[in-house]
Amino acid sequence: MSAVPTPPAGSSRRELGAFLRSRRERLTPGNVGLPHAPGRRTPGLRRAEVAELAGISVSWYTWLEQGRVRTSEQVLRAVSRVLRLDAAETAHVLSFVQDGGPPADAPTWVSPNLLSLVQAMTPHPAVVLDPHWDLLAWNAGYAALLTDPARLHPKQRNLLWLVFRWPPARTLLADWEHEARALLGQFRSRAARRPDDPRFAELTDELLSDGDAARWYERRETAGFQPSVRRFRHPAVGELRLRYVKLAAVDEPGHHFLAYLPDDGDSEDALDRLRSGQ
Repeated sequence: MSAVPTPPAGSSRRELGAFLRSRRERLTPGNVGLPHAPGRRTPGLRRAEVAELAGISVSWYTWLEQGRVRTSEQVLRAVSRVLRLDAAETAHVLSFVQDGGPPADAPTWVSPNLLSLVQAMTPHPAVVLDPHWDLLAWNAGYAALLTDPARLHPKQRNLLWLVFRWPPARTLLADWEHEARALLGQFRSRAARRPDDPRFAELTDELLSDGDAARWYERRETAGFQPSVRRFRHPAVGELRLRYVKLAAVDEPGHHFLAYLPDDGDSEDALDRLRSGQ
């Protein structure tokens, strides 16, 4: 470690510092095995307590929260353990020192091969997303399950926009709050690593105009992708249980292929009915 902090930093380091501070303030001394002192005014743990438990100097930890230093994975893992971060939160913290984020210049086009795969999935809904969750390609099954993105303004062809700003989503997604918070947590974690990306800034402004999104965003909630079964309540065909599958497109860096696969026979029949318009 250097004995001198670097100059006040870019917003990504400030974001990391703010996240660590928010997690420090939610803990009590008892959470980490320390005695509670009467008359304590500091919310949560003190910086000195985190530093001592993590095995680093108080000055270094203070500079870390202030966004004034770069640090190592080893230090961030130690701090994550002290702050009792869960797996998604730890991955978020480590992402600030690991190279592996989405490329800043991901292509805005979809190759014929990937487009053919999307179309071949019909009647199973499928879509290609870019690093901002913008919809680049979709099939008829996806349009029937949600809405046809071709009818939306290009800036609205985005999974975050659909979940938070498209009103039918709150009834179409049976577990809307759970799904929405998880998606927002993934978005927040990714956007924090691209502080100067204008599309992330544009989407953040749009999302924060929604009261629920603004409240959850302020809490600095983060999440990682988890394969699971999503439940839909579709006005035309009733309830569907669909497994959410996400794959990285190796030959198109930054793009992901998403497919919704039926979890039971009733859901398979419902997708067929959606596709045929019955």
